[in-house]
Amino acid sequence: MEHVRSYYAASANPAPLREPLRGDVIADVCVVGGGIAGCSTALHLAERGFKVVLLEAERIGWGASGRSGGQALPGFGTSMATLVDQVGRDDARRMWDISVEGVELLRRRVEQHRIDCDLHWGQMHVGVRPRHPAELASWQQELERDYGYGGLRYMSKAELREWLATDRYNSGLYDPRGAHLHPLNYTLGLAAAAEQAGATVYERSAVTRVTPGNRVRIETAGGTVTADFAAICCNAYIGELVPRIRARMMPVGTYIVATEPIDPDRLRATIRDNVAVTDINWVLDYFRCSADHRLLFGGRVSYSGLDPLNTRSVTRARMIKVFPQFKDLRIEHAWGGWLDVTMNRAPDFNRMAPNIYYAQGFSGHGIALTGMAGGLIAEAIAGQAGRFDLFTKLSHRDFPGGRLLRTPLLVLGMLWYRLRDLL
Repeated sequence: MEHVRSYYAASANPAPLREPLRGDVIADVCVVGGGIAGCSTALHLAERGFKVVLLEAERIGWGASGRSGGQALPGFGTSMATLVDQVGRDDARRMWDISVEGVELLRRRVEQHRIDCDLHWGQMHVGVRPRHPAELASWQQELERDYGYGGLRYMSKAELREWLATDRYNSGLYDPRGAHLHPLNYTLGLAAAAEQAGATVYERSAVTRVTPGNRVRIETAGGTVTADFAAICCNAYIGELVPRIRARMMPVGTYIVATEPIDPDRLRATIRDNVAVTDINWVLDYFRCSADHRLLFGGRVSYSGLDPLNTRSVTRARMIKVFPQFKDLRIEHAWGGWLDVTMNRAPDFNRMAPNIYYAQGFSGHGIALTGMAGGLIAEAIAGQAGRFDLFTKLSHRDFPGGRLLRTPLLVLGMLWYRLRDLL
């Protein structure tokens, strides 16, 4: 199967079509999933000298890693207060520092492996509702005071208007250390780097069974991998492979459109310094410019897991609400996909057996944090589990309702947050 039709697939760097697994293979580590988390895990381990096999059900970057909004941010999908409540202030500070390291890791990987992925620095969160200016100002103070994260710039509506030619937003918080990139090309670059370091990558090799034991047995339709360790990095596309960890994560749909190319001067007059932007509504909008001067605009999450038929028109309408001056533009690409959220939107890193690791629940903060998760899994497999085990202290609950009712119950619960966005 090819990548889902999207702007990213249409502008992807050339990549080989890798063979599926055939026969029986022995490895030190088997990684399941060819997104950023899986490719990062494979790369880190191969650099440490492990014999690594990576199995991808479709193509490298086929899932969320190759379809997302492409914004690389420190932090998590939940508030730091949630983490403090669960693990205390000191460990929450360590988690924050790891997330910041994740953005630096991304920069280092791009430079080290010369990954052509249109990496650009500068990201901004923006407010919509009357309460949002105070929330952004408080967030800046919290990050500077409690987490030593400086360099942020708060903007009033008047200041923000100099950066974004829209009246939609009333405040902004600019982070020069946030970034955005072409996520599919970044993922393809990580996979190529992992292979260069010695990992073996198989595509079109959906895993059908994971059997724990002193040595883990991983089965596909075409063969098996027997390994000392395994890393499950499937996230929103895990299906029913491991129901126990699937129950703690919910796939959530999000949708993106890409306009036709825009005159560069017109685009610069609308979005200053090529900054990436995300609003702070619960049901949020996010946007940025592509390297070939398109506007990429996303949002409109679907907690039902269904991809509505009018994705293109509804997402375009949201875009025009922000930038009415772009109503003349054609939409050339529209696509969607699933991201993985947990009940509390905190990351879920743990073990399903002593030698089987998993990482999921990135909750919209996957571009940088998935790469860092791969590094933490590699550290743990190599015998340095302290930083990985920090995240196992977080408590996670199964989504209520079981296999049949969990989605309808979540949809009902999210209605409250949708109403809150209107206040």
